[in-house]
Amino acid sequence: MTKLHIALYQPDIPGNTGTILRLAACLGIGVDIIEPAGFDISDRNLKRAGMDYLSAVTLTRHVNWERFEAWRQESGRRLVLASTKAALPYTDFAFRSDDILLFGRESAGVPEHVRDKADSRILIPMVEGQRSINIAMSVAMISGEALRQTQWSPTSTLGLNVAPE
Repeated sequence: MTKLHIALYQPDIPGNTGTILRLAACLGIGVDIIEPAGFDISDRNLKRAGMDYLSAVTLTRHVNWERFEAWRQESGRRLVLASTKAALPYTDFAFRSDDILLFGRESAGVPEHVRDKADSRILIPMVEGQRSINIAMSVAMISGEALRQTQWSPTSTLGLNVAPE
């Protein structure tokens, strides 16, 4: 299993979160949800999008940003924020295998105090005039590049455990 993590800051849309959890289960990536979420974590749309993959994902829920940040600091991991306001394309960034890839709320991104804690900020370049790519697609693109750079192998995903809620 890779040490790479996806962190979702107060996600708004259960279907997107379910899709991200399914992706993470298939690739062996841990997911951290920084609450409060804009929906009940037991939402049927999340379960429908995640299908039967949800039992295979390592999911950790953090009651708020402060608790997440304390855990991250203790773990010594680098926080990489995906943002439409960043300047560095994700394909030009040198990922590490233990990075935490942070994605903001679909409706509002992350607040300034969260943005300021990021060790690096990256973006997905887009054609002029477009606002953003769906968060689940963004997570897939950036996670895929991070895994490619860190020599991920699907055989490393055996033995996943579900983190307690």
